[in-house]
Amino acid sequence: MNILRWLFLLMIAGGPVSAQQKMRLTDNWEFVKQDAGGIWEIVRPVGKGNPESVPLWTPVQLPHCVNAEDAVDPDLNYYQGPAWYRTQLVIDNPYSNGRTLLFFEGAGQKTDVYVYTTKVATHIGGYDEFSVDITEAVAAFRKTPQYQHQFKGKIPIAIRTDNSRDLELIPSNLSDFNVYGGIYRYLNLVYTPPVAVDKLFAKAATDKAGKAGHVHVTARFYPVSNTSATATIKLIDPAGKLVHQKEITATGLTGDVSLAELSIKSPQLWSPQRPVLYTVEATITAGGNKFVQTEKIGFRHFEFVEHGPFLLNGQRLLLRGTHRHEDHAGVAAAMTEDMMRREMIMMKEMGVNFIRLGHYQQSRLILDLCDSLGIVVWEEIPWCRGGLGGPVYQEQARRMLTNMIEQHYNHPSVIIWGLGNENDWPGDFPEFDKEKIRSFMKELNDLSHKLDPSRKTAIRRCDFCKDIVDVYSPSIWAGWYRGVYTEYKQVSEDEFKKVNHFLHVEWGGDSHAGRHSENPDKALQAVKTGNGADERAGDASLYGGAARVSKDGDWSESYICNLVDWHLKEQETMPWLTGTAQWPFKDFSTPVRPDNPIPYMNQKGVVERDLTKKEAFYVFQSYWTSQPMVHIYGHSMPVRWGNEGEEKMIKVYSNCSEAELFVNGKSCGVKKRNSQDFPAAGLRWGVRLSKGAYQVKVIARQGKTVVTDSINFNYQTEKWGKPAALLLEKISDENGIATIQVKLLDNKGVQCLDAANWIRFSLAGDGKLIDNQGTSSGARYVQAYNGRAIIRVKTNGGRSVIGAKSEGLKTVFKDL
Repeated sequence: MNILRWLFLLMIAGGPVSAQQKMRLTDNWEFVKQDAGGIWEIVRPVGKGNPESVPLWTPVQLPHCVNAEDAVDPDLNYYQGPAWYRTQLVIDNPYSNGRTLLFFEGAGQKTDVYVYTTKVATHIGGYDEFSVDITEAVAAFRKTPQYQHQFKGKIPIAIRTDNSRDLELIPSNLSDFNVYGGIYRYLNLVYTPPVAVDKLFAKAATDKAGKAGHVHVTARFYPVSNTSATATIKLIDPAGKLVHQKEITATGLTGDVSLAELSIKSPQLWSPQRPVLYTVEATITAGGNKFVQTEKIGFRHFEFVEHGPFLLNGQRLLLRGTHRHEDHAGVAAAMTEDMMRREMIMMKEMGVNFIRLGHYQQSRLILDLCDSLGIVVWEEIPWCRGGLGGPVYQEQARRMLTNMIEQHYNHPSVIIWGLGNENDWPGDFPEFDKEKIRSFMKELNDLSHKLDPSRKTAIRRCDFCKDIVDVYSPSIWAGWYRGVYTEYKQVSEDEFKKVNHFLHVEWGGDSHAGRHSENPDKALQAVKTGNGADERAGDASLYGGAARVSKDGDWSESYICNLVDWHLKEQETMPWLTGTAQWPFKDFSTPVRPDNPIPYMNQKGVVERDLTKKEAFYVFQSYWTSQPMVHIYGHSMPVRWGNEGEEKMIKVYSNCSEAELFVNGKSCGVKKRNSQDFPAAGLRWGVRLSKGAYQVKVIARQGKTVVTDSINFNYQTEKWGKPAALLLEKISDENGIATIQVKLLDNKGVQCLDAANWIRFSLAGDGKLIDNQGTSSGARYVQAYNGRAIIRVKTNGGRSVIGAKSEGLKTVFKDL
């Protein structure tokens, strides 16, 4: 069996095993999306094609999410229920009396693990890591006749995951994200010697001036009979130089065993600008075996000044943040390491130095990337919406908080443990008792501080608990769910005065990628101002209530760019501000938004669900980065419109000191950048346009550095009426992928550039629609953007017919 790659190199030929072995189990899995009548159905000996060979199994690779596509299927509720995975492993533990473990980096939401017919373990909780010791079960199975006769010397492993709705589990299904099922993070096979470390804690600390560093190393061993071991602890600097080494004899290996106290003068300090990492290496020697574990650490000192800014290593750092869900087009929660790395690097390229991981513990790979890229972290448990459940519910929350803190304790990027989100949102239980919620929040707050006194606690949007935690974020959505975006600064300052430590997480708004507007702020005219901009119950609905941009606006990229632009220019004038985090970096799926322009998608990201950049990405980049950049607004706006000779604004987003615009080769002059000159920091030009084609180029300069950008568009002066017909056309065909566009035309054949009609694509033949991606060009049912919509087809080298329909219009077809 092909069992992945080895993460540690492992054996020395002819000598004792020198380290634990760990390998990813990605290949040779089978999957079925339903429950089984019992474990016997999974393992019974049945020949292929026999009547008993049911249910039918599908080959898959791990990580794998049960809801890879159905989470954004416009016509179905996503599947919530049991699913099974099975494989057969060659188990060859090199250690005499060693342990064989299955190490799960995350599976949702309840997980049962079987060796043959023996249930070895159950884990409840979709996001934390857990290990399953299969040593004894493997040994017992090897004594059965099935081991050789049926399974030919391999070990049958079966795993049942279950994301069924359950009110006594967190997170609530009322949450604005899918509660996914499956083995959606990496699963590892691990061999350890008899004496081995379960968790290694390396607490690194330094004073505000960074003159002295301290590391306290403790270990929690797997259960072992009374014994002793030699522990060698090394501290290695970022360049690989040994800084400190200590050797001790450890006895009584129960509980958390202190291994070393190390000191270092003037350590190199970790920061977003210079995320330097030290290495702690622990070698445990016992019974002729060695166990080696390494942890990356960083020295940094942080402080939330009371009623003031955030300090890192004694200097003010404005936290420039975003958010992340573990969710991606085509795979949902089962993101690969390469996908995660690309996403986090894009955040850093946008200028992010802070992230809130919402609303659950995320992959260890993400925390590693935050450490190495220099991104400060708020991570939280999934106590999200619904109210407060009973003893089982509360015990799960305690357990998940404990696991999150212990599993991510060593990461220098983490500064905040989040205890909850929108806990003022009732709905899962008949009782909604604020005092009971307060009491449990206090319990979690105390538990967090007991487990980790060095970090802060925080919650977002639960006003009646804001005095309990160290850091509080109210819900301020100026210009989206409440008020107008020009109220942002005043509302923030008012909220800032109400708590000791204020950090504003979640702001922004939805944008339908590819939709643009010539009058994006029109909806603000009907919005009531002066009553604050804090989100309230019902504001997220697209129905009823007071006028608000989220319901009454056009969901254009044009509007969101203005909203973001205003927020960022204001943040530069708020010296007391700790920081903010825009919500979120990437569009993600959600069961509670079926009526959005892409059904079941929260579209507030600055990139789409497949990481395609929206225009707002460049607005952030123009404020938050120093590497010279320039971007003309409208790369996904092929047609602009207006009257003949009308003056139109062309906006450029850049961090350069000056820029010069050229329209059809003619200079429109040089503009100086001024962040307080809204919009586009003064880099905007009024240009009179006539019907026809335009090529626009910008040259921006920062000292001797020159950067450029260009776009092409047509200017349409013809007025249009109501949509009367659809035009279906193939606009490209490359590498077996055909790109299809449908346009909405009026009765004179003029494209209706403000049309937002729903479009439904269908396909018959040899090809396959690339749909259920949760993107503007990857959905078979989608709202038009400026009178058009796009879908792609995998042609499979054959013939297909694609159709497009919109209510009230004649359905059209095209032969591919």
